[in-house]
Amino acid sequence: MTIHVSRCCFGYRRRGLVLQDLTLDLPPGCVVLLGPNGAGKSTLLGLLASSLTPSAGKVTLGGLDTRRRGDLKRYRQQVGWLPQQVTPVPGLRVREQAAYAGWLKGLSRREAWDSSLGAIKQVGLDELADRSAAQLSGGQLRRLGIAQTMVHSARVVLMDEPTAGLDPTQRKVFRGLLDDLKDQASFVVSTHQTEDLEDSYDSVLLLDRGNILFQGATGSFLDLAPGQVASGRRAEAAYAGLVEGEV
Repeated sequence: MTIHVSRCCFGYRRRGLVLQDLTLDLPPGCVVLLGPNGAGKSTLLGLLASSLTPSAGKVTLGGLDTRRRGDLKRYRQQVGWLPQQVTPVPGLRVREQAAYAGWLKGLSRREAWDSSLGAIKQVGLDELADRSAAQLSGGQLRRLGIAQTMVHSARVVLMDEPTAGLDPTQRKVFRGLLDDLKDQASFVVSTHQTEDLEDSYDSVLLLDRGNILFQGATGSFLDLAPGQVASGRRAEAAYAGLVEGEV
């Protein structure tokens, strides 16, 4: 199951239109969303998460339309959302915060509590289940955020800059989690970091000023790099060639 974006427009009062007549089908698997600052990545993720509503066009998942109030609850149950900042809920322990996220997504209290243990196990936090969420490190908080997106069995998980501010060891842990969870959901991950692209992602979506510059398999994206570029720099070179070509 995939999210369909059909002729979507969205703008802000001060910035004007950010996305105009955007159409795309998000493929299954793990998609990396690239683009410079101001490209529209966070706006697109907001539309996919249904926290933003398009001024024109529609966003759908399995026939559920984010513009229809009657569809919103079921749509949001299918879509997990990890924002840039994961905030501990005051007074809640790790498992309690994961369960609370499930309850907010429409699970009963019992369902949310039962699912929360499996969710924190998936991200390696089960031994910290009774620790205050406020005592977690930055990397652990990010893992708790991932657990919150998985507790309600989301089919699509959206992540906005999930590795920003993490050190190399923490980024390695995140890559391992992503690899472990790929079979359970599709992922759309917005990032500025291209060094993990070849190993972690099945396909690439590159935005610049609200326009799609590239959408396709990771291998095809890497093939856009000049032949003399070292293998570890191919993603960076392909990105630079496409974005600089638009300047």
